[in-house]
Amino acid sequence: MIALKKCVTSSWKRVVGCLMQFSAHNNHHNIDNNIHHHHLEAYSSPAYSPPPPPINGAMSPRSDDDADLVSIKVCILGDPKIGKTSFLTKYVGREKEEGKGLNYQMDKTMYVSGARIAFSICEVQGTDNSQSHLQLACKDSVAMLFMFDLTSRCTLNSVINWYKEARKWNQSAMPVLVGTKFDDFVQLPLDLQWTIANQARGYAKALNATLFFSSTNYNINVNKIFKFIAAKLFNLPWSIERNLTIGEPIIDF
Repeated sequence: MIALKKCVTSSWKRVVGCLMQFSAHNNHHNIDNNIHHHHLEAYSSPAYSPPPPPINGAMSPRSDDDADLVSIKVCILGDPKIGKTSFLTKYVGREKEEGKGLNYQMDKTMYVSGARIAFSICEVQGTDNSQSHLQLACKDSVAMLFMFDLTSRCTLNSVINWYKEARKWNQSAMPVLVGTKFDDFVQLPLDLQWTIANQARGYAKALNATLFFSSTNYNINVNKIFKFIAAKLFNLPWSIERNLTIGEPIIDF
């Protein structure tokens, strides 16, 4: 009986010890997730708040007098499933309209120094990069965003082909290289982050493009990219800081 009691007591202690270790592991995992979340939030931009409607109650911020309105076109190119649509809807602030091959009519207006800059942004779906869609998207664009998934190096390698095809239809548009899913990228091993970051910087240099790492989940560098485009096009007094620190959203130019 005494031996049985000792056996039961020993078994119970082992069960309690395992439960305590499991609880400690879960608490540590939750702490790591919270630290990761707060780290990313430090780089996020404020949520977009549309300008108030005119006093007459009209829903559109545009008035009949568009003398102060400057319309510019931007196209988004890249492989499928890299976050192009998420990036577009995050910036515009609404869901995309259904389109086949090419998505148009995603517009947003910026108010800068009393003037309005209306971005007309189109996305070529990565599953359909036919010449007709590329030509339509690239024609008259002042900037072209070449996107890739930071966690998928093959999508970065594809950027060169997208660039070559786009330049057939537009030789003057400003190129911008955008790495998406930064929030997933920072969870990769540091040596792999370093390798991908350096490859992306090399591609950006080859394309003579500014490089941004972005995240739509945390709104990191989404708005900043369009502010950068507007500032470059119109010589506005707004500048960005270069950031080459691994583990942070890189900006290189």
